[in-house]
Amino acid sequence: MPIEFFAFIAFAAAMVGTPGPANVVLMAAGAGFGVRRVLPLIAGVILGKQFIIWPLGFGLLSLASEAPLVFAALKWASIAYILWLAWRIAGLRIARGEAAAEPPGFFAGLIVHPMNPKAWAMVTGAFANFVEPGADTFSATLGVALGLLAVQSVFQPLYAIAGDRMAAAVAGKPAERWIMWGLAAATVLSVVYAVSKGM
Repeated sequence: MPIEFFAFIAFAAAMVGTPGPANVVLMAAGAGFGVRRVLPLIAGVILGKQFIIWPLGFGLLSLASEAPLVFAALKWASIAYILWLAWRIAGLRIARGEAAAEPPGFFAGLIVHPMNPKAWAMVTGAFANFVEPGADTFSATLGVALGLLAVQSVFQPLYAIAGDRMAAAVAGKPAERWIMWGLAAATVLSVVYAVSKGM
């Protein structure tokens, strides 16, 4: 087996299951629009991580030493994007029903992980710590890709469901503003934590 499967799945569950920019965005979307209306966003977020896994698996990190300024620019662009999402979350008010604004869709979800420092750190850690020495590149990358896809498919919809349930309790109440500001703050803190651990 090209990866240490059970240890990797435990690592993936711990990383995917804890709050981070993508999970907080899904929770906020679930709160604002309901789970059914954000299913395309959830699918996009889950599949978007593949845009990190495959390039890293085939050696993208080895280019970092050759083009450090490019990687630094990508890092800061990703931080700016997640902070912009946090600002949007802070201003979101829970609005249900078909008359509400359109929720972010599949393609918006696809770019959440590629612009997410925690996702880059997670995937880099997966390859560094759980791929067997000398493993075939394609097999190892496929193992990481399928493992993360499975774990994300379990955990990430739960965040949207949690947001949906939370919305049912606070919609239209004074606590609504504080909940959305709290989600925005959690997004910012998760970015700060991911960056402090390195991307």
